[in-house]
Amino acid sequence: MEQRLSTKEDYLKRVNIITEYINEHLGEEIDLEKLADLANFSKWHFQRMMKAYLGEPIGMYIVRVRVETAAKLLRYSDMPVSDIVYQVGYNMPSSLSKLFRMFYNVSPSEYRNNKKFTIMRPVLLNENLNLKAPKVIQLEPRQAIYLKLTGGYSTLDFGGAWSRLWQYVKENKLFSAGIEHIGIYHDDPKVTEESKLRTDICLALPKKAEPKGEIGVKTIEGGKYAMFLYTGSYEHLGAVYDTIYSKWLPESGEKLRNYHCFEKYISNPDNTAPEKLKTEIYVPVE
Repeated sequence: MEQRLSTKEDYLKRVNIITEYINEHLGEEIDLEKLADLANFSKWHFQRMMKAYLGEPIGMYIVRVRVETAAKLLRYSDMPVSDIVYQVGYNMPSSLSKLFRMFYNVSPSEYRNNKKFTIMRPVLLNENLNLKAPKVIQLEPRQAIYLKLTGGYSTLDFGGAWSRLWQYVKENKLFSAGIEHIGIYHDDPKVTEESKLRTDICLALPKKAEPKGEIGVKTIEGGKYAMFLYTGSYEHLGAVYDTIYSKWLPESGEKLRNYHCFEKYISNPDNTAPEKLKTEIYVPVE
């Protein structure tokens, strides 16, 4: 049994290496043989193993992440379509256009120009949210240990993931002041199918950590962020993001930076009423 557990942890560690590499190199040519080498998988078994862990072929995963990233940039940035094409790893606009139509039955230009068009779900605006005007701040990079979860945000086992991360902290004597509970959301639920939404459940640690099995180590990018403080139930966070992107962003004059939003959880949901939960939402801007 111990050997099986060790093997599973080793595979999860290697899958984390691959998915992080893909996230960081979307604008480059991604060679599957190179990915197999990075993960130290036999090229004969690499694609089968990745499909087993990702739930889809690795080639399809790369294409989907590229197209979904393009959709976010089209909707939330003013980057020219031609630049977005290169940003997500294609050489010609026609290549992205063909795939975009395949996924969403609309061209990239049509999607950008029709702000009322939503790929999957309607925008949820709520003027009564307890959402304060943001502070624009400069953050330093921070190290975090994390677990990858996949699926609808409301279905994820956040508590179980953080319990496993805290167990790692205790086992490796990494406890210190300043540990932060953070969630990184890679996908827009209006663009990505719910079952494929990717979330990293993180503990930001002042002390140096090493990856072990399913627990990875990553750097949360520093730089300029608009930080919103939201007080209220987590079930309304979808409306919070829609309000930020559909109301605040167009009126602010700020431009989105090509990085992921993340949340820092200030309150403990185990002893805080839902309407009093405090969440800091960090939106990367240029």
